[in-house]
Amino acid sequence: MGSDMDDGHDAGGQEAGYPAPTGGEPAPRTAPLPIVNAAPPADDAGADAADRARLADPEPPRTSTGSLPSLSPDAGPETRALPLVQALEREKVKESAQGLEMMLLGSKRTMRRRDVAAAAGISLLSARKLWRALGFPNLGDDDVAFTENDLDALQTILGNVRSSNLTEEAAVSITRSIGQMTDRMVVWQIEALVEDMVQNQGISDPEARRRLVDRLPDLIDPLEKLLVYSWRRQLNAAVHRLGVRAESGLASSEVGRDGSEDDAPLPLARAVGFADLVSYTSLSRRMNERTLAQMVQRFENKCAEIISVGGGRLVKTIGDEVLFIAETPQAGAQISLALATEFANDDFLPKCRVSVVWGRILSRLGDVYGPTVNLASRLTALADPGTVWTDSVTAGTLEGDKRFVLSPQPTTQVRGFGDINPVVLSMGEGEGLVLD
Repeated sequence: MGSDMDDGHDAGGQEAGYPAPTGGEPAPRTAPLPIVNAAPPADDAGADAADRARLADPEPPRTSTGSLPSLSPDAGPETRALPLVQALEREKVKESAQGLEMMLLGSKRTMRRRDVAAAAGISLLSARKLWRALGFPNLGDDDVAFTENDLDALQTILGNVRSSNLTEEAAVSITRSIGQMTDRMVVWQIEALVEDMVQNQGISDPEARRRLVDRLPDLIDPLEKLLVYSWRRQLNAAVHRLGVRAESGLASSEVGRDGSEDDAPLPLARAVGFADLVSYTSLSRRMNERTLAQMVQRFENKCAEIISVGGGRLVKTIGDEVLFIAETPQAGAQISLALATEFANDDFLPKCRVSVVWGRILSRLGDVYGPTVNLASRLTALADPGTVWTDSVTAGTLEGDKRFVLSPQPTTQVRGFGDINPVVLSMGEGEGLVLD
């Protein structure tokens, strides 16, 4: 981008042409009706002779030659190699997908990558940088793959850079966040719909994926509206976490610290927690696909609900483990205890090990980093099933709060941290987080 933004160097190209569609369904043919000549009645002897002649040499039966279903001339060799019924079904899915593409992209693909770059006034190199940030595959110069909406999106990004609303680095980073999050979201939504159809309609996974193409047009607008609504609400929540709340968090993180800690230079004070399912690997080997999917979904759904109710944020799910953060050590402690209790009482899911550590972190690319995160991860591995472990610094911030019971453990050596004094966190007075 940079200096390429205004000169459009290396962005020339030519307009794409489209061949006129060829072929089509064969014209129906209709069998000619037999013509019967009306003739005066013959005498009985003549009629008998004629009947005997017809019986001796009957005419072959006439059959209808009406049109039969056939493949389009554009059908590829893989489609033509299939039995006719399967080949026709495959073409039907392809036709539905083409109609769905028009609905999603807004128009036909009419431009090559150089056409789009030239129209946006930037070099092809700069355009490719943004497309890769969005997660688009690499395309050749002759691929007619872009629409007017692609050009409009590119110009929107560039407009924010040219107006100095965003630096080039920030624009690329924000674009990458949109590409990665929407990619994961779309895969999640499709798999959820496919699984629902398999379970409730009694069809196979491949059949569900074929039928989903016809079902999606009715879902596009509602899902798009929900996406924009959720994004605005989440942005509003993030705004409230800025400023005063960030400063108050840093002030509270000074308790029990002398400023020499490894995380002291980091900008955000957060409670960082992990929850890890016990014996997940051995259990998953004994489960079929459907049971394993149910267990993973139940685990993720319960974690997301508890973390949300507790005012935290689910950062990510890593197989059988979730990483979350909260703005105060008290909120992090309540979430951790609720996770341990909920899974201990669940008849379907195994118990989980949980940890929570209060400290400073770096938040980048939708993830969190720093010694606090690493320590919380190490403590999770040390915790007994169904318990919550924390460190002595975090325990110090919770001391005196009657909602929590703190039980110091023997000094333990933790890889990368040396000797630490772990503390088991248990529920004290009150009912903890209230789940609906």
